[in-house]
Amino acid sequence: MVQRDAVLRLDDRWARVRSGAEHAEPTERERLLDELIGALRPFPDDPRCTALLGLRLADRAALRFAAGDRAGALATIEEGLRSSERAAGHSPEFARWYARGLINHGVWLSWPLSDGARLPKHPLGPAVGEGPSAMERAAGERARDLTRTAVEVWAGLDQRDPVNRRGLAQAKVFLGDRLAELGFAEEAVAWAVAAESDFRQLLLADPAAEEAAEAEEALDHIGRQLELRLRFLTFGALVSLRTQGLLPERLLPRAVVAARIQGVVEPAIAGGLGLDAEQVRTMLEVTPWLAVWRFEVRGPDGLWNVLEHPWHSTTEVRNRTAQDVAGELLQGFVDSADYPGDAAHWRVLLWWHEEGDPAGARYRLAVGPDAPLPTPS
Repeated sequence: MVQRDAVLRLDDRWARVRSGAEHAEPTERERLLDELIGALRPFPDDPRCTALLGLRLADRAALRFAAGDRAGALATIEEGLRSSERAAGHSPEFARWYARGLINHGVWLSWPLSDGARLPKHPLGPAVGEGPSAMERAAGERARDLTRTAVEVWAGLDQRDPVNRRGLAQAKVFLGDRLAELGFAEEAVAWAVAAESDFRQLLLADPAAEEAAEAEEALDHIGRQLELRLRFLTFGALVSLRTQGLLPERLLPRAVVAARIQGVVEPAIAGGLGLDAEQVRTMLEVTPWLAVWRFEVRGPDGLWNVLEHPWHSTTEVRNRTAQDVAGELLQGFVDSADYPGDAAHWRVLLWWHEEGDPAGARYRLAVGPDAPLPTPS
């Protein structure tokens, strides 16, 4: 028992170092954490030591990930989660540690699926000629499954405790992120809306709580994510979400614009989204969207060369489809001095909001001797 108490005192010291309450140089931090992990291993039948071992292996994994050693971090968190899972059923505190470890593991597994701004690189999933590699997608699917397990763990805890309600809401946000990375845009929106509702309920229950600022920050994050994700939803998905009550009123103007960009006519938009014709017309008139385009010509070396302004530019438009905007650009390009001639290969890509993956373009056209410019209808 003395030995166990000494281990717990060592863990208390690490907790102070980890929080910054006690200073330690990096080498001393590493030594202390290694000593603690080694000291916790001989207690596999002690729930608290088992839970702490999982937690401290997660700390080591986080340090490795921060140092750029993703492979080492993943191997370490795998071991840590095995300990955390064994201890999770012994107390709500241990279950919370396990759930947080599952989320972290998911984040690190899915890291290659997002860009530097932590937005999905492949928001449409495995499109033809695009999308993540098979290895990246497999890692992303495992990340999604781990995060879904974290949601289940949080949901199994006492929801009268605001700590558990907040944990569940946060887990839903992460699950939405993992789904978005795999191209499941409709599911990603549904989970984000559910998380948004949970955070709003937490704020309404106690707007003066310490966690209120954190909830506000989470709501800001979710709001931005929802606006971005609407860009990748088909009209059918928008209608499905609206029918299920998962399309917030504040996002309806953006949903209407998304449908119009895809070429859906106003009466169909009104009918599908449960709006009247005047509402749809007003939303389209007052809600602009940013068209971003890029023309490229293939050189003798087979490489695509991006043309300069005005063939690589942006403009704000209202009540126009992507095809409307592209049609005007194509006509202007063919009539310009920059047109490479009918024997050349060239292409145009047009996006909503920002240039990105070709698979995410709202309009794409490749032209050449074997695929000439279509005749306007």
